[in-house]
Amino acid sequence: MPSEPLSQKEIEDRLRELPGWAFEDDRIFRTYRLGTHFAASALVVHIATVQEELNHHSDLTLGYNTVRLSVNSHDAGGVVTESDFALAERVEALAPTHGAS
Repeated sequence: MPSEPLSQKEIEDRLRELPGWAFEDDRIFRTYRLGTHFAASALVVHIATVQEELNHHSDLTLGYNTVRLSVNSHDAGGVVTESDFALAERVEALAPTHGAS
């Protein structure tokens, strides 16, 4: 069963709880900066593990010392749902363990 899209107000309210995250083009996203390429790579692997646990996947972009995460729900027509925020919250909890800011 597809997830229900969140309203613009719901998205804005939820983003207030996630500093560093933003909304654009029907996606929520954040870029993390890390100390080294290896740390950024490790964060990508950790995020991929969480995505598998949640069965909810995002676009991940690995740079030299950055990781960009961009999320929406394909099963809801490419809009933002509660599942996207569940993933974002999990990533926010694990990112500091990799030294991400």
